[in-house]
Amino acid sequence: MALDLKNIVKEFGARTVVREVSLSANEGEFVVLLGPSGCGKTTLLRIVAGLESPDEGSVVLCGRDVTRLDPRDRDIAMVFQSYALYPHMPVEQNIAYPLKIRKRPAEEISRETRSVASRLGLAQLLDHYPRQLSGGERQRVALARAIIRRPKAFLMDEPLSNLDARLRVEMRAELKRLQHELGIVTLYVTHDQAEAMTLAHRIAVMRDGVLQQFATPAEVYHRPANTFVATFVGSPSMNLLKPPFGTRFGKADATLGIRPEDVELSLEEKRDWIAALVWVTEEMGNETLVVIKAGEEHITVRAPSATRLDFETPVWFRPRPEKVHWFDQAGKRMP
Repeated sequence: MALDLKNIVKEFGARTVVREVSLSANEGEFVVLLGPSGCGKTTLLRIVAGLESPDEGSVVLCGRDVTRLDPRDRDIAMVFQSYALYPHMPVEQNIAYPLKIRKRPAEEISRETRSVASRLGLAQLLDHYPRQLSGGERQRVALARAIIRRPKAFLMDEPLSNLDARLRVEMRAELKRLQHELGIVTLYVTHDQAEAMTLAHRIAVMRDGVLQQFATPAEVYHRPANTFVATFVGSPSMNLLKPPFGTRFGKADATLGIRPEDVELSLEEKRDWIAALVWVTEEMGNETLVVIKAGEEHITVRAPSATRLDFETPVWFRPRPEKVHWFDQAGKRMP
């Protein structure tokens, strides 16, 4: 096991920000900590880095208990949201810095620096200073500086959040390919569920310091552990139809969950389908999102891009029976 967190607890005064979190990651695995602001994901990352000490629990890295070790003794590399580049150093020196402070031979430093720079498309920028670089280029320099150390683990705290939408998608693909090639366990913090779904081998969904679910992206999406995961992962989020709506489908005291793409919609009345009115439509280019109202419930339906419906248009719908999710009164997934 490359990384093993056991029953981590962290308190700040009277507030518990991480509550008995346990998770393990295999060598080469990309694990994403996903959750809203204040859920404890960055605190957990800082505990792994050694920047915070847990009140309870342990951090084991490649079979070695590092819980009480200083950050410099853990053999990890961290990439921050702010990039944390040295403004007075050109790109070449920024990348080489981790090897320089380890007093590696000058020839080795030069060779490794140019190799990593070439891999990340920075070979023509080695004499530039951070202020002369774009956001994406600065991000690649920060990654190069982390990679050159060849650490036992990468820790990344929302490293793409300062980039514009197009560049984030490009860097996401680069980062995923790079991590695959390096084969180094990575712990990555984000509140962006699209990032989590596309990057992760497994996702750890957190809320209020508690680990809600730790599973593959497919399992988190298709078999959410509870209503929080169901609505936090997926865009648009899962429709949750509260009791007694579920009585139409055989469960009186359960909440029915259905993804927008799993709702069938018709302009013609059909037997056993439910009547509704169009509340609003959103044309997204590649698809149309139709929000319908049935009683007090609003249901989002993913429809083809050619769909055009006016406000208050009568429609009929039904959840695809094989795609229905059920949650109990506490919000937990039912068998």
